[in-house]
Amino acid sequence: MWGAIIGDVIGSLFEKFNHKSKDFELFHSLSHYTDDTVMTIATMDALLHNIPFETAYKSWYRKYPKAGFGERFREWGKSDSPIPLNSYGNGSAMRVSPVAYWKSSLFEVQELARLSAIGTHGHPEGFKGAQAVASAIFLSKQKKSKEEIKQYIEETYKYDLSESTDSIRSLYKFDVTCQGSVPQAIRCFYESENFEDAIRLAISIGGDSDTIACMTGSISEAYYPIDPKIKQNALNRLPKEMVEVFASFLKATNQLTQQDQRIFDQYQSPRFRNVQ
Repeated sequence: MWGAIIGDVIGSLFEKFNHKSKDFELFHSLSHYTDDTVMTIATMDALLHNIPFETAYKSWYRKYPKAGFGERFREWGKSDSPIPLNSYGNGSAMRVSPVAYWKSSLFEVQELARLSAIGTHGHPEGFKGAQAVASAIFLSKQKKSKEEIKQYIEETYKYDLSESTDSIRSLYKFDVTCQGSVPQAIRCFYESENFEDAIRLAISIGGDSDTIACMTGSISEAYYPIDPKIKQNALNRLPKEMVEVFASFLKATNQLTQQDQRIFDQYQSPRFRNVQ
């Protein structure tokens, strides 16, 4: 979850202005949260308070409608209609990370990932993307090797994870579908050397940079330690109500370390709200 938020914040400046290199300033004064973080917090809220996912997603969309949501999701978020979307966009996978910490078995995580997706991403590729990311996070938490994770994702979800990031970078275009961004995000994790390197790889391939970095970061968090300074830098860019939900979720899932508590204690509300 830290990884998802950090990846989103760092990637926020590169979604429209791709930077196909790992050499860039990690945080800029204008780095900010986007819809990826808003929906990740919404997933936490739904789980914490036993709220239907669709209700939480509509509620948080309406709090932050200018955070960068796609047109179809905006229409759905504004509507009171219960009719689900049949999307196969990567929105289902960008917001799923809390699910991997809420259940204790891989099967339960996969089923909850599907349930988190189907209200907006009812297409098989839509919930498959969410399940693949949640599975990779859960397996990383279980200290499985990268090879084991790669093999499981390829066999279970039929994603081809063989293409290197160098090859992806040379040809990759903007693609917001699950099938066109989830495998690439997982491959960035697979090739990474540490958490920061994973984020830099995710940005470097281009495309939907904030969401790819969000997905890569969410998997990498479960595998690598994260520099507390990176956590603090991302946290300080979130509104207080998001921080409160995040802290509550970490406590509820026994993920709040003493180091994390110090980071929350040092939280400073952002001086600007450039996405609201």
